[in-house]
Amino acid sequence: MHISRIDLNLFVVFDTVLAEGGITAASRRLNLSQPAVSHALARLRELLGDPLFERQGRGMVPTPYARGIAGDVRQALARLEGTFREAGPFVPARSERRFAVAFRDVLELLLVPVLMGRLAAAGPGIELVAARMDRARLETDLQTGAVDLAIDVLLPVPPTVRRERILSEPMVVVAREGHPALRQGLDLAAYLGQEHIQVSSRRRGPGLEDMELARLGVSRRIRLRCRQYGTACRTASATDLLATMPARYAEVVNRPYGNRVVPLPLPETRLELFLYWHANTDRDPASAWLREQPKAAIASA
Repeated sequence: MHISRIDLNLFVVFDTVLAEGGITAASRRLNLSQPAVSHALARLRELLGDPLFERQGRGMVPTPYARGIAGDVRQALARLEGTFREAGPFVPARSERRFAVAFRDVLELLLVPVLMGRLAAAGPGIELVAARMDRARLETDLQTGAVDLAIDVLLPVPPTVRRERILSEPMVVVAREGHPALRQGLDLAAYLGQEHIQVSSRRRGPGLEDMELARLGVSRRIRLRCRQYGTACRTASATDLLATMPARYAEVVNRPYGNRVVPLPLPETRLELFLYWHANTDRDPASAWLREQPKAAIASA
């Protein structure tokens, strides 16, 4: 098939239907009518000789052929769009870009309100998608433009994925008011003598503080493992369990519960967050501007 026969707009429609999971949502995102989107898909089906999508309930499920070409199509569109974007300056006030930033769940509450405030002030047409962080797909998602940026702890990445440290945060301990372990100040022995809450999206495995304790040849007893720092703070307020978390998290999520917050008696233990982006966006003015926004949001959060 010669490229002269191909209308690239058909692949834009294909990629959007794939991303949105249906014609109705794709038509809204593309600002086209549903019949126009259906007609474009029909043309592409005829061109490629494959149904591309099959209806399942209220959504559209891609065929095996569609799944096979999806990554290449998205990557090609992202590169083409990036080429055009590099041709001129990025003006946030006139932009209608939709930026996708991937976060871990625990970061969303802390960063999204401040980040969205900055984006909204800079450009009323700019949209933000707070995407789920998928570490297994990080390189692919960044390369294809499925996400523009990602924010997470230190991860092993290939040279094509850039990273920059944007936060180094001390850890603190949250305990109910009047907790007996805090009466004389919380040293390491008192900390180890208590039962603890660990916040993690994983079912097992150590946290930052556990790795430092292991280095010292000691360990703590985890009585509760949960996924949200808000859950940990509420539980701490009703029990004698201690919750360990980054200081900035505690400042935000502990407000409704009035727990005491004291330094973790392991001063070397700090949360470090990194900003990740793909090398193919290095010269993109919009991406360069976007990379500055989380850093500024963290500085003011």
